[in-house]
Amino acid sequence: MNHSFAKVSALLIIIFSLFITSCSTQKKPIKKSTAKVVSTIPKTPKELPVKPEVLKLNLPEVNREFRAAWIATVANINWPSKNNLSTQQQKDEAIKILDLLKQANFNAVIFQARPSADAMYKSNLEPWSYFLTGETGKAPTPFYDPLEFWISEAHKRGMELHVWLNPYRAQHTTGGPITGESMVKKMPEQIIKLKNGMYWMDPSDDKTQDHVSAVIKDLVKRYDIDAIHIDDYFYPYKEYNGGKDFPDNRTWNMYQKSGGNLSRADWRRGNVNKFIKRIHDEIKQEKSYVQFGISPFGIWKPGFPEGIKGSSQYDELYADAKLWLNQGWLDYFSPQLYWKNDGPQSFPALLKWWESENTQNRHLYPGLNTVGLNGVSDRPAEIVSQINTTRNIMKGGAGTIHYSVDGLSKSPAMYNSIKNAYKTEALVPKTPWIKTAPLAKPILSVDNGNNSANAKWNAIDNQNVFQWILYAKYGDTWETEILEKNITSRNLPLNKNGKKLNTIAMKSVDRLGNESDYDAKKL
Repeated sequence: MNHSFAKVSALLIIIFSLFITSCSTQKKPIKKSTAKVVSTIPKTPKELPVKPEVLKLNLPEVNREFRAAWIATVANINWPSKNNLSTQQQKDEAIKILDLLKQANFNAVIFQARPSADAMYKSNLEPWSYFLTGETGKAPTPFYDPLEFWISEAHKRGMELHVWLNPYRAQHTTGGPITGESMVKKMPEQIIKLKNGMYWMDPSDDKTQDHVSAVIKDLVKRYDIDAIHIDDYFYPYKEYNGGKDFPDNRTWNMYQKSGGNLSRADWRRGNVNKFIKRIHDEIKQEKSYVQFGISPFGIWKPGFPEGIKGSSQYDELYADAKLWLNQGWLDYFSPQLYWKNDGPQSFPALLKWWESENTQNRHLYPGLNTVGLNGVSDRPAEIVSQINTTRNIMKGGAGTIHYSVDGLSKSPAMYNSIKNAYKTEALVPKTPWIKTAPLAKPILSVDNGNNSANAKWNAIDNQNVFQWILYAKYGDTWETEILEKNITSRNLPLNKNGKKLNTIAMKSVDRLGNESDYDAKKL
């Protein structure tokens, strides 16, 4: 019995030992892995993202040339034709002018919004113009803002609107009676009466400069304009004051008493120079893309270039326009070269000389005398010759401004000659020194019909688009068309002159003529 008990005891000890060993060697639970399982099985073609085909195209260059006309409002020269027209008659005349220019492939108008310290727009700084309503300070009835209207209608047609103003002329001889609304009454110390009946602001008075600065800043801030443009009236021509010197004794004496030691002529030029630089800088500070253009008298000094005779803007108008061009205080320069190709004021000689002074590579668009060029038997042929001369000298940055639109609207021969010279559409030349954000590529879609392809397009940055360029390729030949912003579709025939339409492309263009990348579709 004791032997059996010993066996049983030994067996129990073995079983207990096995139990303890089993417990001590049991595996701990495995933590759940957070690692992602990457499949090594390749995706089928249907699962791979499909990249849109990018067409590599060699699109043709679009023609570029600045083509503008001055619209003079002073003395009702161009618009409105009378100062007693109704609002609707004024609008009708404006549209007629713009359509006339658009049909001849012009791409800009230079609109005189401030003929003489007055306004062709709603201003809190100066009165409504006598030339608009026949009464200084009287608004149009029914009310509208003429400048706003001109801007809107020009832009609808893909044309720039440049605001032209005279900085110092305060009252024109045709400007009606001087009333309490006139700036002549509101700025009596700064405004001088000349012997021909005109009134002129003293360019050397700080209050004059501050006032004109405020007018320009107001225009740039409130209106969707493309440029500010000032003409050749700085100090007045001597014949305006009976050949006598400008009577600025008050400000000259103040300058001398303050210790100034410049000559009177240099002091005058210095004040105009200061004003030009100030206006340029203030425009750019307000809206960097708004251009500043100046259209000075075409001769800097007699003898520049050699053989040139005539008046001296430097000595008579106290305008050192060569300095402004040399310094780049402007975006475009339009000397009034209102003379024929040969003679004592040679058009090509003067243009070449101004181009030699264009050290900052600004736009150089000569002003052409389309209305009253003297000494030529065939005026239209002479103007077309000057357009071609400008193209040869300026190459891809060519451009001209015509004084004035009456030379086109009142002479079918002149109009048809210039229309033929501008027979293809043109974008304005690029302005690379004005930096802007690049445009986004437009979005193009094409649907094929039986006989035509319907192209539609838009842009995510539509607010920055000014125009479109539509490209259509028939066989191996590209056709291009510059379109207004509001046109966003076009039906194109699938066959033309025996050639099939095979590719359509689209670019957008901003207000400075910069092009986007293209979107394109193969058919």
